This record gives sequence, C-alpha cells and structure tokens, in this order.
Amino acid sequence: MPLFNDDTVLMTKLSVNINKIATLRNARGGNVPNLLTVASDIEDFGAHGITVHPRPDERHIRYSDVYELKKILRTEFNIEGNPNDAFTSMVLEVQPAQVTLVPDAVDAITSNAGWDTIKHKGLLKEMISTFKAKGIRTSIFVDPDPKMVEGAAETGTDRIELYTEQYAKMYPKTPEKALEPYAEAAAAAHSLGLGINAGHDLSLENIAYFKQGIPHLEEVSIGHALICESLYLGLENVVNMYIHRLK
Repeated sequence: MPLFNDDTVLMTKLSVNINKIATLRNARGGNVPNLLTVASDIEDFGAHGITVHPRPDERHIRYSDVYELKKILRTEFNIEGNPNDAFTSMVLEVQPAQVTLVPDAVDAITSNAGWDTIKHKGLLKEMISTFKAKGIRTSIFVDPDPKMVEGAAETGTDRIELYTEQYAKMYPKTPEKALEPYAEAAAAAHSLGLGINAGHDLSLENIAYFKQGIPHLEEVSIGHALICESLYLGLENVVNMYIHRLK
C-alpha cells in the first residue's frame, strides 16, 4: 500500500448527505419526514456538516430546500452538483461553506464518474474562480487518477472529492487492492496542496479501512449507506458510529 512521507493524521469530518430523507418525504407529497428537523437532529447527533445534491428535476432535494436549510444549519453546508446556470446562481446566493462540482448528466440516478479535469479545465477554472470570489470553498469530484488530480490542481480548486464507488465494490474481496489507487491519488493531491474529501458508497463496513489508508482525509460525505444502516441501528447511533470510525 502506498504510504505518505509524514505521520500527520487528521480528524476526518462527517458530512451527512440528506438526499434520501428528501426522497422519502417526496414519495407521499407531504412534509414527513421534515427535512429541516432531520438535518438539525443530525447536527445534534454530532455530524460536522450537511450535504445536499439538488438535481434539475428536484426528485429529492428541491432548490427551495437549499434556501431553507441555509437558514437553520449550524455546521458546514456542502452543496453538490453540476454547475449549470440555475445551480450556479443558487450557490452564489446561498453561499454555503463548500460547493462540490460533480459532472452529473441530467438523467443520472446517482453520481457515476468524476470530472475529466483536463478536457473540462476551462469550465472548471471559470467556475472555481466564480465561487471562490464569494468566499466559498471549492471541491471537484474526481476518479482516483493522479492525472485527474493534477488537472484539478490547475483549476485553482481548494479540494478534490475522491469518487469511491470502485473502492466500495472491491473492498469485500481485496481491500488492499481496492485502496491502492485512492492512496496514490490522495498522495498526489496532498503533494499539490489540495485538501482531500471522499464520497460514494462508503459505509460502516469499509470506512475505517479507507480512513486508515488516507491519513490526510479531511471530509467524507455519506448518505445512502448511512440512511439504510439507520433503519436497523437508529440514526443517532449510526452517526456516532461513523464519527468513531473516522477518529
């Protein structure tokens, strides 16, 4: 397993993605569960931030939810999405702590790829500059490829978010092999002065090993697995289980 050259280990922050709570609410057309109440409870349970990923069809998080959440959140607010005009305008108005740029297609069920930071360097550089001018921390969703990490660094972004679906798929059978490209990408990011976030299919089963292999990991964004695990173990308990594994 590739190792870093120093022994610095960060306390990794947990940002809980509440898209699935919005999906459940929208299924019945009312306001149960109450998204704002759940977000506030998650903060009370010890999470360090709340993540949302509004999509153009508003099938889970609605744009109006983003504005309402901004009014009540006490921890870091992270908004993810493809920087189309509507998304960009909303983020500039809300001014969250962090914006994470994700190259989602309009019909994507969930995020399924990182940015080609070389091909889209011009767009990303423009968007990063626009958001940073408002004091918003920026992050770019990338695959665990040192070349994509280097491309991200050239945009001026503050951080990258490693797309961890492949790690989660490989972890049950070959955890060391699953982690290797992420450790290499993270080492490249750290050497370039980039902060390191991660997300997608991280779970209670695989999060501790991932954290152990990425000592400079600053933040993870976890939604689907965390909410599913909470059906059996309880939301407060699961949030604290993640925090314990990230220490």
